[in-house]
Amino acid sequence: MEQTLTKRVIMDPDAPNRSTAIVNGKCSNVLNWDDVAYPWAYPKYKRMLANFWTPFEINMAQDVKQFPELSEREQDAFLKIIGLLALLDSIQTDYAGKVADYITDSSINALMILLAQQEVIHNHSYSYILSSIVPKNVQDEVFEYWRNEPVLRKRNEFVTNGYKAFAENPNVENLLKSIVFDVILEGLFFYSGFAFFYNLARNQKMVATSTMINYINRDEQIHVGLFEKIFKAVLKQYPEYDTDELKQFVSKTFMKAAELEIEWAGVIIGNDIEGLHLKDVESYIKFYANFRANQLGFERPFEGYRTNPLKWIRAYEEVDLGKSDFFEQKSRQYTKVNTIDNGFDEL
Repeated sequence: MEQTLTKRVIMDPDAPNRSTAIVNGKCSNVLNWDDVAYPWAYPKYKRMLANFWTPFEINMAQDVKQFPELSEREQDAFLKIIGLLALLDSIQTDYAGKVADYITDSSINALMILLAQQEVIHNHSYSYILSSIVPKNVQDEVFEYWRNEPVLRKRNEFVTNGYKAFAENPNVENLLKSIVFDVILEGLFFYSGFAFFYNLARNQKMVATSTMINYINRDEQIHVGLFEKIFKAVLKQYPEYDTDELKQFVSKTFMKAAELEIEWAGVIIGNDIEGLHLKDVESYIKFYANFRANQLGFERPFEGYRTNPLKWIRAYEEVDLGKSDFFEQKSRQYTKVNTIDNGFDEL
């Protein structure tokens, strides 16, 4: 019999403050950080707070000057990838809220609220970038790409259909499967786009944009880690769902996701972007598909692909150095600006 999920109540005076389970548990809904059921929750909360940032901190003046100097192919890829990221983070904000409704642990629910807030900041950053470098009509076109690009639509529907099953029928099986799609969205579907921006940055192009991309990359890695913890806690609570069918689902889903991401990389990057070769990007995508499946506790779907083929990108993906250290290490120009100035006065 399928195990349904019950929504968290606003307050339960008869339940303990420390939750009895991550889903379908008892919890007063009062959060006492010194009395939580999952010891990993508080360190993750501190990490998420420490990583707080806003787009207003980034001075876009140099990117405004450089964008017209990019090749036509680079400009097209830049705008389409921004459009893609904007869609994915919009979806993610809503999905996080839907999952949080069924989390019966107040500390994990608090982390989900922080996660959703970070997704809103990510989405704002895309508007901030576009409003700095292109006119309003182009910005509006970018936010419509997801409707009109066939490869993009196929890829996006793959994830949204996975989310939809949980949203329409919230049970344990659909929650577990939706988390697999979440890890794909945040831990795989962003990565060819990230590679594009980091490749520009290593050639000293659009460095301010890559600054924000690095912050987003860092946040998304933490989000994947949070959903990994939730996934494993749910499986521990309901071990009867740890089946061969689930293993096969994870393997097939990651393989299909990699196929879709490689197809998108072929369209958006191809072999036309200096410094990026499609064959290397394909290997990079399969490497991350293996890494994420293994992170959830399953076998890697692709034989081989155990090491990152884009050796240079590791420095740009580094998420543990902190904001200023990251960019000082790369000898980049990074200047905080006040909240009403994104550098236009320097033009």
